[in-house]
Amino acid sequence: MAQVLPAFPGIPEINGRILINGELRSQGFETIPVHSTCTTEPELKKIGTTPHVSVEILREAVQAASAAWGKGLGEWATAKMEERINAVMKFRNGMVQQRELICRLLMWEIGKTWIDSQAEFDRTIQYIDDTVDEVKNMEREAGRFHFSGGVMAQIRRAPLGVTLCMGPFNYPLNETFTTLIPALIMGNTAIVKVARYGQLLWDPLLEVFRDAFPKGVVNVINGLGREIVNPVVRDGKIDVLAFIGTSKVASQIKIAHPQPFRFRSILSLEAKNPAIIMEDADLDNAVSECAKGALSFNGQRCTALKMIFVHKKVASEFTKRLVQKIDSMKPGMPWDEGVAITPLPDPKKSEYLNSLINDAVAKGAELANKEKGGKIHDGIYFPAVLARVPLNSRIAIEEQFGPVVPIAEFEDYKEIEDYILNSPYGNQASVFGQDAQMLGVMIDRLSNQVCRININSQCQRGPDVYPFTGRKNSAEGTLSVYDALRSFSIRCMVAAKQDQASRQVIQGVLHQDSSNFLSMNVVL
Repeated sequence: MAQVLPAFPGIPEINGRILINGELRSQGFETIPVHSTCTTEPELKKIGTTPHVSVEILREAVQAASAAWGKGLGEWATAKMEERINAVMKFRNGMVQQRELICRLLMWEIGKTWIDSQAEFDRTIQYIDDTVDEVKNMEREAGRFHFSGGVMAQIRRAPLGVTLCMGPFNYPLNETFTTLIPALIMGNTAIVKVARYGQLLWDPLLEVFRDAFPKGVVNVINGLGREIVNPVVRDGKIDVLAFIGTSKVASQIKIAHPQPFRFRSILSLEAKNPAIIMEDADLDNAVSECAKGALSFNGQRCTALKMIFVHKKVASEFTKRLVQKIDSMKPGMPWDEGVAITPLPDPKKSEYLNSLINDAVAKGAELANKEKGGKIHDGIYFPAVLARVPLNSRIAIEEQFGPVVPIAEFEDYKEIEDYILNSPYGNQASVFGQDAQMLGVMIDRLSNQVCRININSQCQRGPDVYPFTGRKNSAEGTLSVYDALRSFSIRCMVAAKQDQASRQVIQGVLHQDSSNFLSMNVVL
């Protein structure tokens, strides 16, 4: 359970390291300072340094992962599932020992509240536990034999190879682990390229990774992605890309591979999730859900509500209530009790957000909360609410990924139908209303455009047992506890004729336990 500390000390300054082939390195590469925007002082607060590795060092990490993979014959790739589970649980238990430091680093580096930082950590631990439980279920199912057409077969899942994991800055722990943990437990080896913010929290985990996994199975580096990733992908030694970021960057990485048809990708990308407020919506609920949906963690979530469509009959009242709700949100440092708006980790982000506001206003939109919206105080950018936003404005088209809330008005659904149909994104949508007939129509219109339709509630990812994916430019592959395990593996079977001689051979392998893959062992 997340708890607020009565007093909030800072953190020790951390000089980040890297992990390659089971070896911790604190030198041999450039470093750059890490600053926190969580300060009321004119200068940003330095909280440590982070590695800034070269292409050559990333190549070393890939080589280590490739050697551990051993073209599929490495110790980790061929290990029994029980051995992999034990390693993952050893890591999980060691990770728990670093909880408070990791949560503090999350808070200081990306401005996530103390409550939310703890929630992200605890959710990650729960994700590991749920993944282990699902693997055990999968193994119990895979242990049985199938009989059809004179052939008997055992169907199991096998790993894919060397995996490059690149997580996002907004959930640098949880979302990175939602790809890393299933990739590892299925027998892949991995290189983690740390996100541009949320870097220092990885340092306390390096010893834990080293002690839990064989050499080269987990390698953790940091550097400027646009300089080091593509040249290494061109070498063709990476088999799987697990990337959470933008479709532009994902496309650049994918086309860099010399054999793109062999380059498996699991991608969670940008979104422009709409909320649609019908004329019969419960406005109290719609306002509450839209405020949370648009501004949780300052709107820096792919699942955030990023465009709100309101029926003209209720637009004025909805906007007035939403402004009141947002203007009442408490700004402050992430350790302040009850705080809802915190500093953005990127000190340059406010310039971009202001450019979106200015463009929208120039095209006819109104800044609905002029007194507070878009103002900066103590490094905190207060959320701006834009009313009557034209659909040709940048804020209606671009993913703002920050605290700007655009509202457009409509009378007939067809007015926004083209917007949704022609959107390059297809993550989620929220619909607020009471008319069952109209809600049914809306569900049908949206079901081939997005992958989750939220009724009278905000867009969100969880629970993690539910599928998380998207259409168009928003995703490739599906992430959930169940789906992720299958995304990072492929079905492979051992088959034989259903005659006596074949049965005896298969039984001999099983009784002698001579194969780690063909097995009747049940993982409990």
